[in-house]
Amino acid sequence: MVPGVTFTSDKPGDVAVTLQIILLITILSIAPAILIMMTSFTRIVIVLGFVRTALATQQMPPNQVIIGLALFMTFFIMAPTFGEINDQALQPYLDGEITQTEAFDNAVQPMKQFMAKQTREKDLALFMNYAGQEKPNSISEIPLTSLIPAFAISELKTAFQMGFLIFIPFLIIDMVVASILMAMGMMMLPPVMISLPFKILLFILVDGWYLVVQSLLFSFS
Repeated sequence: MVPGVTFTSDKPGDVAVTLQIILLITILSIAPAILIMMTSFTRIVIVLGFVRTALATQQMPPNQVIIGLALFMTFFIMAPTFGEINDQALQPYLDGEITQTEAFDNAVQPMKQFMAKQTREKDLALFMNYAGQEKPNSISEIPLTSLIPAFAISELKTAFQMGFLIFIPFLIIDMVVASILMAMGMMMLPPVMISLPFKILLFILVDGWYLVVQSLLFSFS
């Protein structure tokens, strides 16, 4: 028997510890889903992936670098929201001032505020109408079962829109290089091999990573 983990005890404190451990394990098990579906991570990692694809640099930068950058940017963007959760839910719960149910309700509100701000009304209405839910009067009345998937597809659309804009200048370079090679009769030479250095040069000259990160940060403001 693991110390402190028991389902039958004469001491209420032991039961409370057990419930807290079960709650902690549950939260840790769904933490990846929370990170992906309820934060800015999805938009960031997709846009960074589009940048690498547009540059046609294969695995440069590596997946670990892209995911690591996306994680740290997510923590940076979500810091105000996480701070509210810590002040309104976590610390009062640890101090015994509120119950688990109250802590959960207090933690959900900042997340709802963040997600609702980034969610399109059309996407939210899709899920609420399908579930037969009434139009909410405030953000706090929006059920998470409708808000989370609506937020996810809104993030996907925004990320793909940004990815499209990133592709345009690199596509022009590919078309110019391909036209020049055809005019010179060098049709057997892959255009990507010639255009890649010019893409990288353009990306460096315009300080591409700065512009991409700046656009991502401002897209959440």
